[in-house]
Amino acid sequence: MSQSCHMTAMVVCKPAFGIVSKVAFRFFSSAVFPRKIEKMVKDSNSCITRLLFCGPNFPASNKYTREYLQNYPFIQVDDSSFEDVPDVIADYDMCIVKSMRLDSNIISRANKMKLIMQFGVGLEGVDINAATKCGIKVARIASGETGNAASCAEMAIYLMLGLLRKQKEMQISLKQKIVGEPIGDTLFGKTVFIMGFGNIGIDLAKRLRPFGVRILATKRSWASQSLNSSQSNGFPTPNDNADELVDEKGGHEAIYDFASSADIVVCCLRLNSETAAIIDKKFISSMRKGGLLINIARGGLMDYEAVAYHLESGHLGGLGTDVTWTEPFNPDDQILKFQNVIVTPHVAGVTEHSYRSMAKVVGDIALQLHAGAPLTGLEFVN
Repeated sequence: MSQSCHMTAMVVCKPAFGIVSKVAFRFFSSAVFPRKIEKMVKDSNSCITRLLFCGPNFPASNKYTREYLQNYPFIQVDDSSFEDVPDVIADYDMCIVKSMRLDSNIISRANKMKLIMQFGVGLEGVDINAATKCGIKVARIASGETGNAASCAEMAIYLMLGLLRKQKEMQISLKQKIVGEPIGDTLFGKTVFIMGFGNIGIDLAKRLRPFGVRILATKRSWASQSLNSSQSNGFPTPNDNADELVDEKGGHEAIYDFASSADIVVCCLRLNSETAAIIDKKFISSMRKGGLLINIARGGLMDYEAVAYHLESGHLGGLGTDVTWTEPFNPDDQILKFQNVIVTPHVAGVTEHSYRSMAKVVGDIALQLHAGAPLTGLEFVN
């Protein structure tokens, strides 16, 4: 293994019943499981469960997971450069993909792999069919239970307010010692179109309500959804339907009509073959002139040329995006020259609350995997 793959210290784990049973009792109520796990460890040639974080991005994910697992020496947490992942992945039982692309070639090398998961929700970089053929489970962490959805919703509002109050122009006024400019706008009274009403969309709608906005939203199915799906966001969760947060609901066919009626469009969609570049020239042209576009999902949902063209023409009143077409984004890209553009480095979900919560999920899954227990607390996609 090359030096670019950071490894924790190797620990030879003795088959001590005290350590293993402590983990077992954490996840199971029956005393049968500790005895089963003790025998499993004693019979095993190696009792180290190895967990790999892929690539250097989102470093707090690795750090917080190590901290959570620091008292469990039989779990080894490593991180590797993108370049080294294909060479080292065969040694691991579980990997966190982050922004790494795991294609069929890389997955075929993962001989010991039992689980590929995301530190969050996006799995567009994983060849799920290849993983399935190799008998590897693929999963994401539900955003509603970890505070990730709440964090992303807050970022969406930050981007809205930053554009409405002309954040970049305010910095210019400070440098030029101008007082009382620029003239901004309020969120109050605006119509906001949430495109993709999942956990993040729901949390966003709850936070937008006190601003006095009208909310439009689209999703594939409007089957009743309880607000109790998101318990960790600090908001009360009555037994009302999440649908009731929305003033007007629609399916995919309504996106152009809703875009034409909205002052602000917020993209909360998952990226897949159906949604890639969905924000194209046709869509932006359908938006109200001067409307704002917010993206807290994936950069690939936006067509770059369409966004640049409509910013240049003035039809698009502003762009606030936490995600870009390539990451890291080129700091000299022409889109950044516009005063009505705010770009942040994919940090919508990167908060102390959400990352500690997701690190706990990853750590608990590693412990379950080590114990040979059923994996719980994830959304499996295969």
